[in-house]
Amino acid sequence: MDITIHASMLPDDDPDASLAFYRDTLDFEVRNDVGTGTMRWITVGPADQPGTSIVLHPPAADPGRTDDERRTIAEMMAKGTYAMILLATKDLDGTFERLQAGDAEIVQEPTEQPYGVRDCAVRDPAGNLILVQELR
Repeated sequence: MDITIHASMLPDDDPDASLAFYRDTLDFEVRNDVGTGTMRWITVGPADQPGTSIVLHPPAADPGRTDDERRTIAEMMAKGTYAMILLATKDLDGTFERLQAGDAEIVQEPTEQPYGVRDCAVRDPAGNLILVQELR
């Protein structure tokens, strides 16, 4: 079987703030930007990985969600407990400095974990947890 990861979905409730974070702070390229206002889908990804993307999407847009589900998702996003993604870098300290300079919400400074990785954690403008591990 030949399967690759093409895209992962992360919710966002402020497309302009999310776009600025992923494009300007993480230096991802914008691959697609469709829709308007709160009904806008933005696809971003690392320039050197054209086959892997993150799709920033409005969580309320799913027509199969009830109003109660939409409220629950909004509450979880506000607390930062709804979604997360794990990224990796060869330069964790440099990446962390860039995240700090970009006003990311810092959750954890670079830390050597007891399970053998060194990582840091921030939240994007929608509250999604972004873990960044150091490649060794």
